[in-house]
Amino acid sequence: MIPMEGYTAPGVEDFQFPGLFGTDWITKPMIQAIIAAIAVVIIWWLASRRLTTVPNKRQFLMEYLYDFIRNGVGRDILGPGFRPYIGLLVGLFTYILLNNWFGELFLFMFPTMSNIGYSWGAVVMVLFIYIYAGFRTHGPGYLKKALIPEGVPWYLYPIIVPVEFLSTFITRPLTLGVRLFANMFAGHLTIMVFVVGGTYLITQADGILLKIGGGFSIIFSFVMLGFELFIGFLQAYIFTILTAQYISSSISDSH
Repeated sequence: MIPMEGYTAPGVEDFQFPGLFGTDWITKPMIQAIIAAIAVVIIWWLASRRLTTVPNKRQFLMEYLYDFIRNGVGRDILGPGFRPYIGLLVGLFTYILLNNWFGELFLFMFPTMSNIGYSWGAVVMVLFIYIYAGFRTHGPGYLKKALIPEGVPWYLYPIIVPVEFLSTFITRPLTLGVRLFANMFAGHLTIMVFVVGGTYLITQADGILLKIGGGFSIIFSFVMLGFELFIGFLQAYIFTILTAQYISSSISDSH
């Protein structure tokens, strides 16, 4: 049997960090979020400099990423009025992607969005943006458009309006944040289980088979790291697509 003394399974406490520099609020996830924001500005500023007709490898890569969001998300979802929101969508995708990929970078080894507070921060920004987009396009009539579907008789308003309010202003942001947080949290926790458990088996357990099992656990953790790179990309893409869909519903003429 494996002696369990000294073994502590990974858990929620591993996602909590002490304050830095004598504070309670400057934490590792906060620093990562700031680094990601600065990195997004620098990356796209550098990408926009010294553009050539025949792109080099760096320019080709950045143009491909830009077109991927511009055409595949902005133009296809938002339609003819997509141009004012392209900068937002490209920047948002890059920002979420970097924060997700911090979980696989050895200098960080923690996905920022696995801390639900930072997922809520991104969601609140998206909420304000698509509400602003609605008022910008429709004026005060946006609330009627958002809460009352076309063709609904007036006597159903007491039922329909609360349902539409919950759907548009509560359920949308709630599911958007929970989806991003839950995927990054579960992925990082899985990797930690394989790393911590494998290390324990190799260093503490008796028996060659248990040590071999620990070795396979460590190897599999690297496989999971590669898989989490894909999940981090996918979640950033889904978050951006849903943001575009919410903006589209706000600026469209129909409910």
